[in-house]
Amino acid sequence: MTKLNLLELRSPPLQFGGAASTSDPKAGLEVAGPFDLRFGAARKDSISLGVIGPPDLADATRTWLDRVAAGIPTLAATALRRPFPPFAAVYRKQLVHSPSMAIHFEGSPDPLQLALARTDEFERFQAIVDLYGEAMERLARRDANRPDVVLLCLPDTVVEKCRTVERHSTAEERDRAKAIRNARASRQGDFFDLLDDVEEGADDLLKRDLRQALKARALAARLPAQIVTTRLVYDSAKSEDPATRAWNFSVGIYYKAGGIPWRLTPPGPDSCFVGISFHHFRTRQRHVVQSSLAQAFSSEGEGFAIRGTGVPVAPGQRLNVHLSEEQAFDLGARIVDEYALRTGRAPLKLVIHKTSHFDAAETAGFNAALADIPIVTLATMVPSDFRLVRFGLYPPKVGTVCSVNGARTFLYTSGLIPEIETYPGPHVPQPFEIKAMGPEDPIIAATDIFNLTRMNWNTADVRGKWPVTLSFARRVGGILNEYGEQDPEETSFRYFV
Repeated sequence: MTKLNLLELRSPPLQFGGAASTSDPKAGLEVAGPFDLRFGAARKDSISLGVIGPPDLADATRTWLDRVAAGIPTLAATALRRPFPPFAAVYRKQLVHSPSMAIHFEGSPDPLQLALARTDEFERFQAIVDLYGEAMERLARRDANRPDVVLLCLPDTVVEKCRTVERHSTAEERDRAKAIRNARASRQGDFFDLLDDVEEGADDLLKRDLRQALKARALAARLPAQIVTTRLVYDSAKSEDPATRAWNFSVGIYYKAGGIPWRLTPPGPDSCFVGISFHHFRTRQRHVVQSSLAQAFSSEGEGFAIRGTGVPVAPGQRLNVHLSEEQAFDLGARIVDEYALRTGRAPLKLVIHKTSHFDAAETAGFNAALADIPIVTLATMVPSDFRLVRFGLYPPKVGTVCSVNGARTFLYTSGLIPEIETYPGPHVPQPFEIKAMGPEDPIIAATDIFNLTRMNWNTADVRGKWPVTLSFARRVGGILNEYGEQDPEETSFRYFV
């Protein structure tokens, strides 16, 4: 006989600048301001924004910034579509932008048009990346008028022609890659020792993404960047309503400028939540599955990214990718070191999230590296075919946890959202099956995951399906591919979102 136990978790409690506590970021910011108001005099009173792009879109972007500064009403306001108050009323800071912090692509000949006129798509892509990258470097080198965040204005022609590029290896390159694989199979040395004679750069990547490439250049310049397209600054049928765009844009800008919009109410001891994601690193010479680790939340509100070591691709590997015990140990040790560097102490609780199971080697490596941490949990979340049917018109509420025979645990992170009194999705929501290895109950692991769905500081939306640990880990990999082999000096998430 099957026994089901149902539990509805409370909506994630978020802390803001004032005494108000709510699970809705928009409501909390409007009533109580951002969390770092609690830091008092340590806060700056303004956010300076640089603008890079063609004159017409740069002008439209400045007009958009003026709208955000003034506040944007909305017709038929709802809990989901809330009017946006003036920026300073929400964040207690002024938005500052001026011609002295702008770089326009203009002149005769127009450098942007020259780049777009290239017929080779890879050369065109690189020319655009270099154009914006060099402009960011110019702003970053300034002693005065150095912006806190730079807005990269991409016209539709750039997005259409350069969003992604992809090439296929030549026969010679495939032979070279095969020779490297064969050499690795016959030697016991480290995989990358075999590649000392191979010099690779961004142009060696077989597939490139413009957003990732620009973020990598911004990371190198140590200048947080926000990509701006016409869908943000112009009202159209293809865009969200302007107030919603302003909410999401403002949260991202505020975080990238060094602010902390909100944080979770600390559930207990100093905690560190991380997510591990694997991405493919394909070049002319090799194909490696790279592990990227994203630590997305700590009790101090810190977020940082770490690149793991590579796992050579094996025939028929598909999605079944795992770290060796040594790699897991190294990654675990680096987590603790980075956390201690930022907070001054090791965490008392550390939770690692993955979307695939932890095998014996990974478990042994992480447990060895984290032996001094009092509470360690290795948690997996996998989309499931399991479904619950609820009486009425709506699916189960977000935060619904179902335990089957005390052995399996399922969590809904999408569904009926109490804050907006509706289910905004187009399909029947799909739960995740949660498995946890460690001293904590699976319900606690599910609660942590649910809470972290509200910790995406790149949007004010309450409709987060994935915990920020895993949603950010996926973004990190491609940016680090573009950055190159060396680890970046900056690891803050401000540079990756």
